[in-house]
Amino acid sequence: MNRLLLLLLITPMSHGAAETLLAVFAHPDDESTVAPILARYAREGIDVHVAIATDGRLGTREHAGVAAGDDLAAVRREEMKCAAAALGANLVHFGYHDQLRAGEGYGGHIPHVRALLKDVADLVERLQPDAIITWGPDGGSNHMDHRLVGDTVTGVYLSRDWGKPVSLYFFGTPASRIEDAEERQRRGVHDEYLNVTVKYSAEDYKAAEASLRCHRSQYTAEEFDAMISDDAGQDSIRLREFVAPGTKRHSLFGSRP
Repeated sequence: MNRLLLLLLITPMSHGAAETLLAVFAHPDDESTVAPILARYAREGIDVHVAIATDGRLGTREHAGVAAGDDLAAVRREEMKCAAAALGANLVHFGYHDQLRAGEGYGGHIPHVRALLKDVADLVERLQPDAIITWGPDGGSNHMDHRLVGDTVTGVYLSRDWGKPVSLYFFGTPASRIEDAEERQRRGVHDEYLNVTVKYSAEDYKAAEASLRCHRSQYTAEEFDAMISDDAGQDSIRLREFVAPGTKRHSLFGSRP
């Protein structure tokens, strides 16, 4: 398969930390959903890695004036380097085609996603992370790339015994924060399922804001300001922890043997 695989290890951190955090998302700028806690853990000496699956070549915005394709992919690659550096994180940019070649049908899409599956497995094997963050079933916005990347990471996680405790977390938007019922169904996660709340400081948010502003091809100055305003007053990120079954069952119903 003719594909571009970029493994860009940007600004390696040598904290000598006991723990490693791996965040895996679909597009350059997806990391912004959890950027404040990535900045927090990097500041605290955790070895933070951000893995981005696609090159974002189809994410055109009129204000950027960059056509879809290789030129936009190059721009977004540099933006992602900037964003990771602002967070103090190592960057792994796989460089798969945006939309994971979904428009090419089975013959284009399936080899692409199978290669991604192997690359994610190899990355987890190499880094041996203590914690992984990715998209949950909602994909944050129900975007097909988000859901597929989250499913890929989850599939890798479930595929074997990693020989050590590894925690898997899904980013989630609390349903209580979404007023529109249709939007809430599309991307909300009921608050009771978001069992992990990670706090961050004003310093961490400042780093996250600097990271977000690296993605100039995706947002106008007004949009940056609006997103930052929306986050005002927030001091934490909500996540859902994947919890392995604690008991073995032999029936689908608790009332039956």
